[in-house]
Amino acid sequence: VGKNNEAVNILQYADDTIFFGEATMQNVKTIKTILRSFELASGLKINFAKSCFGAIGKSDQWRQEVVEYLNCSMLSMPFMYLGIPIGANPRRSQLWDPIIRKCDRKLARWKQRHVS
Repeated sequence: VGKNNEAVNILQYADDTIFFGEATMQNVKTIKTILRSFELASGLKINFAKSCFGAIGKSDQWRQEVVEYLNCSMLSMPFMYLGIPIGANPRRSQLWDPIIRKCDRKLARWKQRHVS
């Protein structure tokens, strides 16, 4: 993306899109330009007021400047996406406890239906 050809990865599901990349103001401006171009080309409208921005390893002041530039809200870290915590330390066991409990419940129901 942009002049430096920065790599930006995305996750998409239904009408949600998450952009992952280097947290620079240039990348933020480039992504906003891409989204605005999408609006012009498709006739669809992106509701930035329903959008969120988050960055790991950046100051609160920098994140606030970006939020004001994008006219969106601040994303608190960690956040859940499709049931998976994003932005948390994956080495901490308490992060995985809710996911493991959910899998255990689903496996128990499956076992009850199909193994008994």
